Amino acid sequence: MTPEQRPTAIREKLVSAFAPSAIEITDDSHKHAGHASAGGAGHFTVRLVSPAFSGKNTLERHRMVYAALAELMPEHIHALSIHASAPAEQA
Repeated sequence: MTPEQRPTAIREKLVSAFAPSAIEITDDSHKHAGHASAGGAGHFTVRLVSPAFSGKNTLERHRMVYAALAELMPEHIHALSIHASAPAEQA
């Protein structure tokens, strides 16, 4: 998978797992150029809103997202910032 394909792969996995009403994926890799321990994998921020997160605390939500993206880590994803919320939490 090329670095350009990573956001699409992340989106596909998150949409499949959570059917989000909103999703945003930002590739932050350029902010970490030269980060030796990344080994070529990317840095991403994901924001998603899904009913699957209703009644779940932050730790549970993060575990759910990590589980959905497990096969992309650590080869394609080195760092992940997660903002996961339920629809009722949106303003």
